[in-house]
Amino acid sequence: MKMIQAIIRPSKIEDVKTALDSAGYASITSIEVKGRGRQKGITQTWRGEEYKVDMLPKVKVEVVVASDKADEVAEIIRKSAYTGSIGDGKIFILPVEKAIRIRTGESDGKAL
Repeated sequence: MKMIQAIIRPSKIEDVKTALDSAGYASITSIEVKGRGRQKGITQTWRGEEYKVDMLPKVKVEVVVASDKADEVAEIIRKSAYTGSIGDGKIFILPVEKAIRIRTGESDGKAL
């Protein structure tokens, strides 16, 4: 099993959810986070004064799937989260050792 973690723009979460759901991947977790990438934040102007925002709001999406589906899910997320601008985010694919469904005790693939 693999966990796909994606850090995306908050404005793209609905597009990502819709794309994953359409492809049959309905089980996701999303968490509101803050972070920065290579650009180290952005400079904004408010009432004529410039200020730096160095931790930008993002959404972290997590999906656990069978190992052979990880690349497919990552590509769905990449395409649906894409804007073409700096700050679109990152996708990480990590191994998952075990999954257990709390209600039934089922494990691994059956727990997904």
